[in-house]
Amino acid sequence: MTRPTPGRHRRATRPVRSATLAIAALALRASCRTATAGAPESGPVYPLHTDIVATTFWVGEIFDPNTRDGSPIISTYDSKWAQHYGGCDGVIVNDDCATETRSAGNGYFPTQMTPKENPFYLDLPFDDLNDPVATAERGSVIPWAQHPGSTGHQTGPSFSYMKNRWAAITNGVRTCYGQIQDAGPGEYHDTSYAFGANNQRPVNTRYHSAGMDVSPALNRCLGFADLNGENDHVDWRFVGLQDLPDGPWRTVITTSQITP
Repeated sequence: MTRPTPGRHRRATRPVRSATLAIAALALRASCRTATAGAPESGPVYPLHTDIVATTFWVGEIFDPNTRDGSPIISTYDSKWAQHYGGCDGVIVNDDCATETRSAGNGYFPTQMTPKENPFYLDLPFDDLNDPVATAERGSVIPWAQHPGSTGHQTGPSFSYMKNRWAAITNGVRTCYGQIQDAGPGEYHDTSYAFGANNQRPVNTRYHSAGMDVSPALNRCLGFADLNGENDHVDWRFVGLQDLPDGPWRTVITTSQITP
């Protein structure tokens, strides 16, 4: 629900024990390698997070005009997110960008515009670009930071390990896939929840302690109870591109990196 203005977003308040988390991350990488031994065609198996409250947000929404992180016209990774996405990810009602009912018939895509980026997007509470705590520790706590193609960016100001990363999200019998395009809700270096292996609860206590926001496409794909609720619960884990099944989430894949 809440997104940070780049360089000006709210900070989380729970202290992070970086040394302990770094050790845990190393153990997680080892466990990922063990889990995939003998199966090189698949990527690492990341920990499953269960019974997480997921709320809905969308490009162009004005959630709270009185807060710095109350509108996803921009994201923490893209100061021109709405422009690059192609505009309001919904319908214009009285000059406001409102969400709309999505249908499997068109892959849960918006009906009034053609998105230039993946409409299957989400956020998680770890901003490895603007939050100083997250940025300082990202090379040691993000499991894929040392994977081939990812090394060498730990201190780079124009690269995010989180942007475009895929997550598998399950609600009941439905599993859908989306790419991270923002940070939140409410917290920006919740390392234990985002990367921990023990199913830790989110630090955030707002919006029924939500641990992620999902797009309208994911909302409908997952069969949420309503278009903009705060009571849907999901299980989720990180996945790699090589583990994605066919589905509408593959129609448009976002590849752009940081846009200041």
